[in-house]
Amino acid sequence: MLAERVTVDAKAHGELLTPHVRDALAEAGRTLADVDAIVCGVGPGPFTGLRAGMVSAGALGHALGRPVHPVCSLDAIAAAVPGEPLLVVTDARRREVYWATYDAMGVRTDGPHVSPPAEVNAPHATRVAGADLHDFGLPLIEPAHPTPAGLVAAARAALLSGAEPGPLTPLYLRRPDAVVPGARKRVSRA
Repeated sequence: MLAERVTVDAKAHGELLTPHVRDALAEAGRTLADVDAIVCGVGPGPFTGLRAGMVSAGALGHALGRPVHPVCSLDAIAAAVPGEPLLVVTDARRREVYWATYDAMGVRTDGPHVSPPAEVNAPHATRVAGADLHDFGLPLIEPAHPTPAGLVAAARAALLSGAEPGPLTPLYLRRPDAVVPGARKRVSRA
């Protein structure tokens, strides 16, 4: 790791992403032209945050002519802490969590899912990483959020092989809250 910038604040994501990229590159003594590939978290997560990050990654990749590798955010957390069967949990809001399980090698064995914490089923997990939202009866370990190193570790095989990246598709796991408007209400008698 030559440099990183991380701010954990869902409301600042869109405005800090580009300055963070610029500042991390400057600290590393590099420019965008030196970037070989881009790795991007694709969720699961909220609509707005995923769109901001994915559009930024896609635009940079397109402008630079570099591949953009999508990574499940839960996989990025798991990639940072291999070694034992793991449950990874993040906040899905609405009293729910996003979750997935991983084997000792960091390979996802179930998920990703969205459900209330009481419905999480991780019988083989020996520890939990991610958000501290519920007592799953397992030791809680870091990281609480995906890290740049975790994202790269999760994409490692694809990056090293030069494989063509998968589609940059968000993992929403829920239907959108927005709905198509119905017929307009009439306000006059005419």
